[in-house]
Amino acid sequence: MRRNESAQGFENPKLAFLFPGQGSQYVGMGRHLAEEYPEARRSFDEADAALGYALSKLCFEGPEEDLRKTENTQPALLAVSIAALRVLRELGYEPGLVAGHSLGEYSALVAAGSLDFAGALRLVQKRGRYMQEAVPQGVGAMAALLKLPEGRLQHVIDQAAQGEVVTAANFNSPDQVVIAGHAGAVQRAIELAKAAGAKRAVLLPVSAPFHCPLMRPAQERLRADLDSTAFKDLRVPLINNWQAQEITTAQEARQGLFEQIPNPVLWTESIRGIANRGIARFIEVGAGSVLLGLCRSINPALQGAKFGEPADLEKLRTPLA
Repeated sequence: MRRNESAQGFENPKLAFLFPGQGSQYVGMGRHLAEEYPEARRSFDEADAALGYALSKLCFEGPEEDLRKTENTQPALLAVSIAALRVLRELGYEPGLVAGHSLGEYSALVAAGSLDFAGALRLVQKRGRYMQEAVPQGVGAMAALLKLPEGRLQHVIDQAAQGEVVTAANFNSPDQVVIAGHAGAVQRAIELAKAAGAKRAVLLPVSAPFHCPLMRPAQERLRADLDSTAFKDLRVPLINNWQAQEITTAQEARQGLFEQIPNPVLWTESIRGIANRGIARFIEVGAGSVLLGLCRSINPALQGAKFGEPADLEKLRTPLA
């Protein structure tokens, strides 16, 4: 903890912690946290020891092409989120509920006390490797469809498939759906979405088609790793990706991580569910601010802030004090 700072004793059942997923990474993430807060520095040291290589150096210094490799990206983002989480807890912030976007669900389960940090790091490293290896480079693709008119998504997908796989992968907000599948089918869906009135339809710079049936080989490979990992019942509830339902048990946590791999992330429904539980405020914990923007689009009444850099602290206190 930096000098002149003390724990706030801030505990609020109406506060949610949200944890970002792949796409939020950037070179330099976590470095200032580690410089300012000993607890964050210890978190990165723990991550390095758990994985057997200098994950912290990759986060702090890159190179970017290595940080972008899925098997590196996933533990790197998890490490930054947990470093930020531990600083927040030192400052007295505790959530009444947690959720994470895709990979972020692992961070959320660490926050909820269901997974230990080292075990989660090893899981997501394998998860990233399995997902990357499930589909050969260039065979799959993902695309974001922005402001596609309501009711048109399934028609676009059905018309684009032509015997290949293309499905919704992320329901990120009312205005943004991400699709994934075979590259040709995704490209056809882009053109059909534009013709159907989408404001934008663009390919995403990703290395694999996540959260679609092409990920089933990765799901099966991860099964043994999930089964051999110790899960505990959650200390605070979590809204999962797979069903957008509240879970509290170890078995539900393990099953949710298994099922999320080939199934879409129900983020819009999850955030609406959080608001329906009377939670009015959230903190995005970790790198970037992707979830901050999505949540504002889903429910403008939710008050949010982010914490992934020391400079975020002042803004964090303003809406949440």
